[in-house]
Amino acid sequence: MQLTFNEIWRGIDALAQNKGMSVSGLAGKAGLNSTTFNKSKRVGADGKKRWPSTESVNKVLEATGTTMDEFMSFAAGQQGYMAYPKRTIPLLSLAKAEKDEYFGADGLPCSAKGWDGVDFPDGLDTNAYALEVADSSMEPLYREGDRLIVQPAADIRKGDRVVVKTIKGAVLVKELKRKSAMQLELKSLGQKGESKVIDVADVAWIARILWVSQ
Repeated sequence: MQLTFNEIWRGIDALAQNKGMSVSGLAGKAGLNSTTFNKSKRVGADGKKRWPSTESVNKVLEATGTTMDEFMSFAAGQQGYMAYPKRTIPLLSLAKAEKDEYFGADGLPCSAKGWDGVDFPDGLDTNAYALEVADSSMEPLYREGDRLIVQPAADIRKGDRVVVKTIKGAVLVKELKRKSAMQLELKSLGQKGESKVIDVADVAWIARILWVSQ
């Protein structure tokens, strides 16, 4: 089962209610603009759905001390906290991700030795996997030991955090700043990293990071 647009927004609304706040108050507690979760911003003037960003949801969970299980339960419309069904998704150290044997040409995990597993609420597509940060290069955003939950089937938009593998084998964790028919502009996530512009022709695959699990 995959969380829908309406379920994710229902989770935010229910979380705010559970904490005795308005959605504006919830956003403010997380250090976000107070209008971030306003209902008027959830659908654009052109009718396109506006999904909450991974970063904003993570900030809310951290600010309120809410676990992913609890949020998924709110999103599912369950009254009170009930353990959301879990499944085991593949887990790999980010340091190993550049090796060809771990991913197929489609960017999906291969059944090579070296993959571990991690339990995660069952709200992702069947090809979701996790990459564990192996160093401090992306601090303060991502720290060693953080697990990046990647969903290959998710749509990718400007501002999303992504994993990109190049034809030459490099694996990059960046923010998608701009995408054209010819190039990707990728913004660094850490103080030590570098922003990059790479040709689309040099990209083997790209996938969106949906969650970060400590």
